[in-house]
Amino acid sequence: MKAILFASGLAFALMASQASAGGNAEAGKAAAQKYNCAACHGADYKSPIDPSYPKLAGQHQDYLEHALTAYQRGAEGANGRGNAIMGAQAKNLSHDDVRNIAAYLHGLPGSLVVQK
Repeated sequence: MKAILFASGLAFALMASQASAGGNAEAGKAAAQKYNCAACHGADYKSPIDPSYPKLAGQHQDYLEHALTAYQRGAEGANGRGNAIMGAQAKNLSHDDVRNIAAYLHGLPGSLVVQK
């Protein structure tokens, strides 16, 4: 009986951690506005002001989280990315901001297409 209760509690804790790991899209929308992501990536996050800037709307959430974290690490950090603009922007983001912004951008309709 104790094993069943323990397993049930463990399963509940795992589900709760997975739910919170997903991020909050509404908080992500507010954070994206606060940090003015649209200034470079476009008001719809899929029309960047420069063709070399990525389209973010509809991008995979885990990729966005990884990219923002890599910018926080910088070019010198392990698995980091070097970009002066994004490095400065990402340094200001909390771990929750990263998850929330990624959740928000992932949920937007995008124009990213995979061709076979």
